[in-house]
Amino acid sequence: MFTVTDLKQYGYCPRIVYYLYCLPDIRPTTFKMEAGAAANRAEEEREERRSLRPYRLKRGERHTDVYLTSERWGLRGRADLVIETDDNPIGEREAIPVDFKLSPGRMGLNLRLQLLGYGVMIEEQFALPVRRGFVYFIPRRKAIEVPFTAELRARLTAVLMHMRDIALHERMPPPNRQRSRCEICEFRRFCNDVW
Repeated sequence: MFTVTDLKQYGYCPRIVYYLYCLPDIRPTTFKMEAGAAANRAEEEREERRSLRPYRLKRGERHTDVYLTSERWGLRGRADLVIETDDNPIGEREAIPVDFKLSPGRMGLNLRLQLLGYGVMIEEQFALPVRRGFVYFIPRRKAIEVPFTAELRARLTAVLMHMRDIALHERMPPPNRQRSRCEICEFRRFCNDVW
């Protein structure tokens, strides 16, 4: 079973999934990881006092630090925030995942996959439709909406299949084409074909 964070890592570089599942004892812990976890905890406390305005909602019920798991998707994780609301054009009850990020606010595929990972598990556990989510960038105090399109859902399915192939057959993916990502990766010293 993969974590939702593994989806984000795969979107950043598929080799990270290889290192996590095929060489699990080598993962270094970085200051950035620890700082992100601390910032998320502080943001969850602030969220309880904040209005739902950053998510363009007038009303809704909040659930923080929600543990999610799905045998069907082979995923598990903790959503920072789940909002249940009927504040939408059709008045239908829906659930909306929100993920807090300490990063400066670049919305890449890796963050959209992670958010949708929460979304598919919420659909299953809450038995509510999940059509969108938000990434809340802490430094900017800004929430960016991510629609859960059919294309993104198909991409999630394909990514999970590839991740399973990597882990099951211990196949190292090719290096990331965006070499600038390698400079800040905690596994860069293991990719000898890149450096």
